[in-house]
Amino acid sequence: MIQLIAFYLFATIVIASAAMVIFARNPVHSVMWLILAFFNAAGLMLLAGAEFIAMLLVIVYVGAVAVLFLFVVMMLDIDFAELRSGFVRYLPLGALVAIVLAAELVFAVGAWQAGGVDLAARAAPAATDTSNIQQIGELLYTRYIFLFEAAGIVLLVAMIGAIVLTHRQRGGVRIQNISAQNRRRPEDATRLVDPGVGQGMEL
Repeated sequence: MIQLIAFYLFATIVIASAAMVIFARNPVHSVMWLILAFFNAAGLMLLAGAEFIAMLLVIVYVGAVAVLFLFVVMMLDIDFAELRSGFVRYLPLGALVAIVLAAELVFAVGAWQAGGVDLAARAAPAATDTSNIQQIGELLYTRYIFLFEAAGIVLLVAMIGAIVLTHRQRGGVRIQNISAQNRRRPEDATRLVDPGVGQGMEL
């Protein structure tokens, strides 16, 4: 009974917060509603017994992606009048996407009412004495270790490529020369000048 109440509570908040992400006029408020949706989706994953996915939602999506969205939205100078004027221009395309999504939802509901898929007959049996986090870790670091390492290399290459593409040489910038600083002697760094009265000092 408690699980059923928690499920409907989390599901209701997820749907309501997702709707507020769309209908909120302030982009910062939309990001905050998105964070609330992620938290409640993590609660649904916990109820389903997938605590690994729940922790991923909290750590990755809330802790990194949503916060990044928030900072980007706050740093951008958004012209709300221009956004409202562009709404009418993209209304036909948005209506077409909405119709396609509605058709997919109707198809999904019909498939669900037709009967669920027997996952036990299609998937490998899961051990009951270990958590799914431990099982995923064992699979990643044994059977899929090469794919896991390849994914890490791809992300590393993407990070290096992003740094190379955004790095630009700028003229007129003084660059620190560490070797020249280490070779400098005290007599080269300071100079004692005793100008006369009423005389200036030449540099």
